[in-house]
Amino acid sequence: MKYHKLFLLLFFVTFSSCKNNEEYVDLAINKEQAKKIVNWLNTRSFYLESIEKSIAHLEELEKIGHDNAKSKEVFAMARSEFKKAEPYASYLNPPVGHRVNGPALPVFLEDNSRTMPPVGLQKIEESIYKGGVSETEFLAEVEVTKGLMINLKENIIKRELNPQRFFVATHQQLLRIISLSISGFDTPVSQLGFDETVTSLQSLLEVYNRSIAGIIIERNEQLDKDFQQKIAEAITFVEQDKNFENFDRFTFIRDYMNPVTSTWVAVRKESRLWDGKVSSPFNFDASTFFEEDSFNANFFMPAMNRNPSEKQIALGEKLFFDKNLSEDKKMSCATCHVPENAYSDGMVANLDNQGNHLQRNTPTLINVAFQQSFFWDGRSENLMDQISSVFTNDKEFNTGVHQFSEGILEDPAYKEMIREAFGQISGRNTDVIKALSAYIASLNGFNSKFDRNIRGEENTFTAEEKHGFNLFMGKALCATCHFMPLTNGTVPPFFKETEREVIGVPETAQNLKLDDDFGFYWKYGVEIQKGMFKTPTVRNSAVTAPYMHNGVYETLEEVIDFYNLGGGAGLGFDLPHQTLPFDELTLDDSEQKALIAYLKTLTDTAVSETREKNLLVNN
Repeated sequence: MKYHKLFLLLFFVTFSSCKNNEEYVDLAINKEQAKKIVNWLNTRSFYLESIEKSIAHLEELEKIGHDNAKSKEVFAMARSEFKKAEPYASYLNPPVGHRVNGPALPVFLEDNSRTMPPVGLQKIEESIYKGGVSETEFLAEVEVTKGLMINLKENIIKRELNPQRFFVATHQQLLRIISLSISGFDTPVSQLGFDETVTSLQSLLEVYNRSIAGIIIERNEQLDKDFQQKIAEAITFVEQDKNFENFDRFTFIRDYMNPVTSTWVAVRKESRLWDGKVSSPFNFDASTFFEEDSFNANFFMPAMNRNPSEKQIALGEKLFFDKNLSEDKKMSCATCHVPENAYSDGMVANLDNQGNHLQRNTPTLINVAFQQSFFWDGRSENLMDQISSVFTNDKEFNTGVHQFSEGILEDPAYKEMIREAFGQISGRNTDVIKALSAYIASLNGFNSKFDRNIRGEENTFTAEEKHGFNLFMGKALCATCHFMPLTNGTVPPFFKETEREVIGVPETAQNLKLDDDFGFYWKYGVEIQKGMFKTPTVRNSAVTAPYMHNGVYETLEEVIDFYNLGGGAGLGFDLPHQTLPFDELTLDDSEQKALIAYLKTLTDTAVSETREKNLLVNN
């Protein structure tokens, strides 16, 4: 037990609760009046009582063990109570909340280079449902998880609930339902996600009635009735069929969750307690999570380059195609990121400035802003760092970040554009990199056939495409790594980290040998990170072949077959730390075709049409 107590101490030190930089605005009433009208204390007590009950259920698990006839029942109750507390508890301390309800994988702590064993509810779930652990190991898992929950409980006790915290926390929980609960991410073994979807919806109604319902009824009684009805209809739909493989997630999201979300946005606005203005990945005024402006690219950008102007973006667009940025004047950004190829290049690997193949495949730049690590091996933490690395790479631009590219000033238009964008001509490349990142961050596309259909703007999805989406979100487990709706590895609802996975990509399409590129392993030399690569978006995957970090597969059929067989481990490679949440998928031919049909509906390369809309939102 000493080891696990040490782990707990290290975990708390590493992920200590830190207060968010928050302010909230009472638009129609002042703060003192709000406290009298809205019973925030009673609302907070719901979260507190729920996490106390979850802790109590964990204590019961400690008494009965992991192989008792009641273990699964008690575990389900522990998870259910945590789900009630999760919105506020995890909002107050995202890292600890994520560990309580995160994947059952080892955790590498970068600040002290320690690898800690898996903990949290998903690890307890594995032990109860799959076995294979000793009673001592199980008790240690429960002890650590309970300690993490106690930390969350103390945060709830210490920190008052207010409008901003309430509305942000509930918004996050609505996304958890779509991204994590119904996809199986939360409960990969027990498949309790549909029960927990009901719990989350019921809890939203509970905290609404405890807090702001009175205000809404007074101002707009019909809105209150609509909200209550939408929640009831969504719950009824889930209760009709909780079979993991058969559940119609497409219909649930389009016809039930989207109306719940849009009505909740209307409730927040009608309350006039908080205006929705805060640094966040969300646009809180977007009616669903599938609108063209649902996500805020500024949140993902470095602080020094947020809210770019139209002139800065226009400058970045011109620079993007300019070969004068490179030392030999033969390479531009567009050399590898070709607009006609959805800003990829259609090659296994592009050529460096000496005509030799670069190490890895060129990914698309569309929607690239919505992540927290860049390059396949995740070596850059933000978009500006990524661009700087291209400048300094002796195989690419081969110029210094602080060495101004004088060649671009041979075009007199640049001088005026730079002055208009930044007020002066810098003696460094810093402004060039800012402009490029501003342009690249504007290359966003959320108006694909899928988006238009899931928003209910059109009804053109075929039965096969709908089946493919349901497979993507269900049996095929794609959405447990490619999170909906962005479909990349940036983890909702906080979007503070982009996942990296070990999947065992082969060296060639013959699938005979593991690729010798170790990916993120370069940084720390930790065994669990050998062969680890960033999870990219699958949006536009139909037009960005070839696939994987090494461009090994030419078709989506080959990619789906690789996953269907169980990744590298399924091909027979020695991969003790593979992170895929399955051994094999057992998808038949029709299911694989349906999955590919759905992926093709994610194509949206018309970024020029969406850039103007994003500018209006961000400015």
